[in-house]
Parts: sequence; structure tokens; C-alpha cells
Amino acid sequence: MKVHQERGWPNNAEEAIAIQQQLRKQVITTDDFGTVKYVAGVDAAYIEGDSITRAAVVVLSFPDLQVKDSAIATRPTSFPYVPGFLSFREVPAVLDALAKLSIAPDLILCDGQGIAHPHRFGLACHLGVLTEIPTIGAAKTLLIGKHAELPLERGSWQPLIDNGETIGAVLRTQKGVKPMYVSGGHRVSLPSAIDYVLRCAAKYRLPETTRMADRLSR
Repeated sequence: MKVHQERGWPNNAEEAIAIQQQLRKQVITTDDFGTVKYVAGVDAAYIEGDSITRAAVVVLSFPDLQVKDSAIATRPTSFPYVPGFLSFREVPAVLDALAKLSIAPDLILCDGQGIAHPHRFGLACHLGVLTEIPTIGAAKTLLIGKHAELPLERGSWQPLIDNGETIGAVLRTQKGVKPMYVSGGHRVSLPSAIDYVLRCAAKYRLPETTRMADRLSR
């Protein structure tokens, strides 16, 4: 698939914040997508002492979640690990991996945050804006926000609140397991994000998209 690779990635947090503030104006938080036939998961790992980023993308048919395409890409890690700036560390390699696909996904689930982010512009937002593919943030850990106690049943969820704003949801994908932290990335509403994450997490805590991409990246 065709992917536009950005030029001039930032070198420091100040430059990264400026980019986030500029691009977050383009984020669409309502549903803006058609029939989903293919869902993708993206993830990244680091090798050679964090000096190399290895990104993986796996495309699955939906709703039966069968692997149809995959790709791996590596490139030098160009941004340090700083909480809140994960996208600048991972997205360049993810874009390289997406460019290798023969099947373009209709929806991407990211192992990271969407708008549940201090600047309302997490990895899923960044990737979505750059590719114009609808994206969802499905993170394993909490970055910001507070929520009420979550019931143990599969499918239960609570709003994730930051400064009085609902920025995402805490979602129990399997009974009794740790929850996922779900938020819209780009062109996907929060209710739809919850729905697709739950439907993609048919057997395990992680959505099958993320689980397969994580295995491939490592």
C-alpha cells in the first residue's frame, strides 16, 4: 500500500510538542469509515540496545480474524524514550512496514494511546492522521486519567476521565483479567473503538491484532 513517509522528524521534546499541537487539529473523533473487511495491528520492538526499531504490522480478515498479510520493517531509532512521545519513536518504522503490505487495512488497532494522552495526540492519532486510515488506541497500561471501579465481567467498561473530559474507556476484554485502555485515534468514535477492541479480543486480553503484531515484532 502507498504510505507517505514524513520528513524532518523532531529531535527533541519541544519540537515534538509543536508537531502534536499542529497535527491534533486534524484528528476526527467521530466515525468516518465504511465496512471493515480487514483490521490491522501494529507494534514495535527494539533490538541492538534500543538502537534499532523493528515494527510489525499484521492484517486480519474481519470479523473472523484470520491472518491475511503481514510485514516487518527496521530502521535506526531516531527519538529517545520519553513518556508521551512514543509515536515519534515508533511511527517512522510502522509507516515503513505499512508500505510493504499488499492488503490495505480498513482499521488499525495500535498498541498505544489515542486521544487518552496529555496532548490528546497519542500514537494512534499520529498514525491515523499521517495515513488517513481509521485508528484505535488499545493500550495495555494507563497513561493519564481516572476511572471508577471496573466490574470483572467481559465487556464491562468505565469512562476514562481527565480534567472533567472523557478521553477514553477502561475495558475488560476477558473476565477477571487486567483491563485495556481504549481511546479513539482518528476517524473512530469511542463507542466504536470499544466495540472493535472487544470483537477483536475474542479469546485473550489483547486484541488478536495486537497479539499477532507483538509476536511478529519480537
